[in-house]
Amino acid sequence: MRLAPEGWPFVLAGLALAGGGWAWVAFSGARVATAAAVALTALTFFTLWFFRDPVRELPADTALVVAPGQGRVIEIVEIDEPTYLSARARRISIFLSVFDVHVQRAPVTGAVEHREYVPGKYLAAWNEKASEDNERASLGIATPHGRVLVKQIAGLIARRIVTDHAVGDSVRRGDRIGLIRFGSRVDLFVPLDWDVTCEVGDRVRVGVTPLARMPAEVPA
Repeated sequence: MRLAPEGWPFVLAGLALAGGGWAWVAFSGARVATAAAVALTALTFFTLWFFRDPVRELPADTALVVAPGQGRVIEIVEIDEPTYLSARARRISIFLSVFDVHVQRAPVTGAVEHREYVPGKYLAAWNEKASEDNERASLGIATPHGRVLVKQIAGLIARRIVTDHAVGDSVRRGDRIGLIRFGSRVDLFVPLDWDVTCEVGDRVRVGVTPLARMPAEVPA
């Protein structure tokens, strides 16, 4: 199983603590030592599972916009997006539970034109105001068919957002673009003339599930 690099300090710390717990069991045989060792081992396995970064197989149709995050679609709305698209856009919001993959991937191929980090609150990720009030990082990607914006949003217990790319970088659809630790949310903004192919309530897989389709023709 491939692991996101950000997970290794947590995994190694968990292994050290679990090893110490089992050494305590061997030395004392106390029930409390056994309970502690089992709990620490379980926590280490959970950390491994949380920071997993599975290899994804992209859909063959290059016009499809893939999910930048893994979880459940909780909202699809038309909204003003003033920071990068500078227009009305469709926002597709994905809630990531602590059991979902927390690596984010590029939904399209293009050039990074916008990157922004905004400190903020830690409202529950499913809260409608989380998109504007919570700590968040945004990455804007330009394609021949229009612009898209991916917004990484911290949740109730998330305290660290990692964004990999800088303005001027090129990304390919499915490339890793970042990671959010623990419960969180990812918003995808697409132009209104792109067809949305998902619905509220859908479970989506990062880098695999199509959320929208780009137009067949490039705007003049």
